[in-house]
Amino acid sequence: MENITRRQTRPVQVGGVTIGGAAPVVIQSMANSKTNDYEATLAQIIQLAEAGCELVRLAIPDQKAVEVLAALAQNSPVPLIADIHFDARLALAAMENGAAKIRINPGNIGGKGKLTELARKAEQLNIPIRIGVNAGSLEKRLLEKHGGASAPALVESALGYLEALEEIGFTKIVVSLKASDVLTTIKAYRLISEQRSYPLHLGVTGAGPLRSGLIKGAIGIGALLAEGIGDTIRVSLTAPPVEEVRAARQILQALGMQWYAPELISCPTCGRCSVDLVALVNEAEALLEGYRFPLKVAVMGCAVNGPGEAREAELGITAGKKHGIVFSHGKVIRTVALDCLLDAFKEELDRVAAEKAGRSQGG
Repeated sequence: MENITRRQTRPVQVGGVTIGGAAPVVIQSMANSKTNDYEATLAQIIQLAEAGCELVRLAIPDQKAVEVLAALAQNSPVPLIADIHFDARLALAAMENGAAKIRINPGNIGGKGKLTELARKAEQLNIPIRIGVNAGSLEKRLLEKHGGASAPALVESALGYLEALEEIGFTKIVVSLKASDVLTTIKAYRLISEQRSYPLHLGVTGAGPLRSGLIKGAIGIGALLAEGIGDTIRVSLTAPPVEEVRAARQILQALGMQWYAPELISCPTCGRCSVDLVALVNEAEALLEGYRFPLKVAVMGCAVNGPGEAREAELGITAGKKHGIVFSHGKVIRTVALDCLLDAFKEELDRVAAEKAGRSQGG
């Protein structure tokens, strides 16, 4: 597998998590509970962290949310980001109450004056700020100049705010330029990556429900990551936040940037299949959820797409007309009855897991 050469960016520290520099791409999500509800929000933060989320963003719409943020920050397993709109005073208070990072949209926070006021406070507390420019809230003059919310318009908006921060020497910055249009998003990030070295937060905003949102997010985020652009990601979905984390991990693993669990490859169904391949793949996928180590696994439906076509798989199974085959790197290692195929698959998984555990412990 080819390795992706990452664009070098200025590292930014968010609590104990580094964004940019040589750090791996960081996974984010946003809680959809009411921040004022301490118990529900903390439970969701913990759920997200257990799923692999490294930073959790919280909506801070009022002073009560700021007060709850302080308690959440003390008990959260991951750093918390305060998401602020319209009221710079809430951003100032959030920094005092445990936020490890502030996310603002300068277009609705009060302009460059409020932005620099927040930056001075953030500098004192060593807290980074994400400058989040969205296509839906661009300045009217830029919309008129560029004929709409184009990539150049997003970049020009961001650069204006970045220059205001740079004038006062503030550089603890993460940048995002999001649109619901995938190509606009990709073009905007490409442009800003050529002009500044701040770490970039990737995402396609308003991507939609689970199925279509996954596709838009994977295309937009994946294309940029494949080019070495991007330091932290959120796959925005109209779905439970834990689905965003699962999607982010799948994107990173598909690009070979991280390994979280065995990777399952399977052939498309066709008239040669002699078994219910969809059911077999679903059962194998469920079985793999209990394993946490790098491994490429194949589940194939016939001899044509069996060991030969899945030669790169370290472990695989093929369902024939009368029996099943377990193979490794294209070589048959076991032939079993069809109704024993999944049991044999699990036995081989356990064997590989034990071998990998032994190697990791120096045994």
